[in-house]
Amino acid sequence: MAKILIVDDEPRIRDLIREHLQYAGFTCEEAGDGTAALSALSQGSIDLVILDIMMPFMDGMTCLREMRTRKIMTPVIMLTARSEEYDKLAGLESGADDYVVKPFSPRELVARVKAVLARTMPKPAEDSGNYTFGDLTIDTASHSVKVAGQEAPLTPKEFDLLVFLVSNKGIALSREKILQKVWNYDYYGEDRTVDTHIKMLRSHLGPCRKTIVTVWGIGYKFDPDAV
Repeated sequence: MAKILIVDDEPRIRDLIREHLQYAGFTCEEAGDGTAALSALSQGSIDLVILDIMMPFMDGMTCLREMRTRKIMTPVIMLTARSEEYDKLAGLESGADDYVVKPFSPRELVARVKAVLARTMPKPAEDSGNYTFGDLTIDTASHSVKVAGQEAPLTPKEFDLLVFLVSNKGIALSREKILQKVWNYDYYGEDRTVDTHIKMLRSHLGPCRKTIVTVWGIGYKFDPDAV
């Protein structure tokens, strides 16, 4: 079963989350701030991080940015008391996979953990495949993407988004459809979430960024001939 790192400076919040996750069958580790979280992540074997934003010493946003700088691509669900759009988008742009606003339902949080893991955990080899379009190579078995032979540092959500677009090559996909399939049907997201991740994905694809085409009035599509 997957191992979850719970990062929050409030012990009672960590206890609440741990109890529900363990009841659901997950193994848990805990950290009280971003510095301790990075130390735990350096040991490996963490499958997902639940990361509070407001913490002393090193806050969650700083911790998340440091994770991605260090190429630690472990999926992250942000836990925050803030509900403003700016804070949500800042977390997504820093590499978060999802967010939950306090006060939250523990059952909803567990459901989101399961949904993120279902998208990001490695699949059996027989279910995996490769895609190659010019300089762009996608290996779904290893969850890796290369552009002209160089590894593209995609977050798990960016990888899922790219694979979904590629698997529907040439089809114009609405933002609502992308939210439903990439963020799961019960994800309460916004169109801006898709736009933000498309922007980040393009930035990581370099010369292959033009393969992701904006279809005005609809959404996006993958066109390997658009380079």
